[in-house]
Amino acid sequence: MKKFLTWGGLAFLVFFVAFRPGEASDVVGNLAGGILDAANGFSTFFTNLVT
Repeated sequence: MKKFLTWGGLAFLVFFVAFRPGEASDVVGNLAGGILDAANGFSTFFTNLVT
């Protein structure tokens, strides 16, 4: 079952990038932005903790 889900997810990813590249780049950009926001939050927290 795990192998089926892995291959299915990979096939969906290839399909999504091939046929909807604009939306795929938006999704990646939003994920990267969210990760960056979280990293900035942790950075601010630890900076305030030290000072």
